[in-house]
Amino acid sequence: MSASRSEIVTFKADRSLLDALAGVPNRSEFIRNAVLAALQSVCPLCKGSGILTPNQRTHWDAFAADHGLAECSDCHEWHLICSSRPERNIHQRARSARQ
Repeated sequence: MSASRSEIVTFKADRSLLDALAGVPNRSEFIRNAVLAALQSVCPLCKGSGILTPNQRTHWDAFAADHGLAECSDCHEWHLICSSRPERNIHQRARSARQ
């Protein structure tokens, strides 16, 4: 399929979603943008399914042997850490870059 050709995708929506979308001026554009934004936040390993295949689990277990989870002391979000590297304050770097 060429890059300029669009394809129609449909999905079922319950009444509450339809009511919420009723006031949106361009629903198609809104839905496209929402889907693209959601895809940027999908887990790269499970692709958003929340389930690892047995082989993915084997790879994850090997990765987890040297990595863990920690709560950020700045934003309080959970993130991956590497046991062989010191934890960096990414928020401080981001603030410095904006200034």
